[in-house]
This record gives sequence, structure tokens and C-alpha cells, in this order.
Amino acid sequence: MPTSTATKPVCQAAVDLVKHFEGLYLNAYRCPAGVATIGYGHTAGVQMGQTITQAQADEFLQQDLTSAAASVDRLTTVPLNDDQRGALASFVFNLGAGSLQSSTLLKKLNAKDYEGAAGEFGKWVYCTVGGEKKQLPGLVARRAAEAALFQSDTVQPQAGVTEG
Repeated sequence: MPTSTATKPVCQAAVDLVKHFEGLYLNAYRCPAGVATIGYGHTAGVQMGQTITQAQADEFLQQDLTSAAASVDRLTTVPLNDDQRGALASFVFNLGAGSLQSSTLLKKLNAKDYEGAAGEFGKWVYCTVGGEKKQLPGLVARRAAEAALFQSDTVQPQAGVTEG
């Protein structure tokens, strides 16, 4: 049974965030990292010269975010509200599950340091372009939006658990 069929969709705020930052491209293009991309940042199996419809772009986005959310669900060990899960799914969609898996963001989150985890989003604003690591303004804005979504309705500590 594929993981994606058992994974609940991400919140609409996360879908809207990804649509805003990715933009819609019905013709394949190369992203700043040189990867063939189409729709709302879809990369799997994309060929230069390929075209799609709006409906196909929406379907690709649903599949990609469901896959990203499945990775978030697999990697996190603490309760997440829908906004936190959506922000992390956007992060994984953009950077890959491996980036989250090896991150201080995940370490802090799984240690129940939600505030510390939120502060880590802003460190992921670089892209390698032509062999050179560059800070991209679009990534700065995206990480700020993800952090804001992550913090918009933070899970409260369980009864009997106190904060530091």
C-alpha cells in the first residue's frame, strides 16, 4: 500500500504558501539550481519542452505535498498541529526530506523545542548556483513565511509538562 494514500493532505495555508512561492509554470523551465521544473515546482520526471494543464499542475502539487507530508509524519516524534505540519511539508517539498532529516530544526522539534525549531527555518536560504552558494531573496521570504505558519498555532505543552 503506498504511503501517500494513508497520508492526510496538508492544510490549505501550506498549499497557498507553496503556490505563492513556486508560481505556476505550464511549460518546463530550469529552476535557479538548474533542475527541470514544471507546474508549482514539480521536478519528478520533468523534461525540457514539456507542457501541462492547470489541472495537471494541481494534481502534481497534491501528490508532491502529500509525499512531503508523509516524510514529515515519518521524521517527527512530537505532536504537530496542521499549520506546523504544513510548514514542514513546504520545507520538505522545497529542500527534500534528507535536508529535514539531518537538520537542527528537526532535532530541536523532536526535543519539543518548538520555538527553537521555528528559529531554524531562516538558516535554509541558500542555493548552489553555478557551483557557488548564494542566498536567494525568494528563499529568505519563503522560510520567513514557513516559520510564521509554523508558529501561527503552536501546539501547547501537555498537562503536567512545564516549559523550561
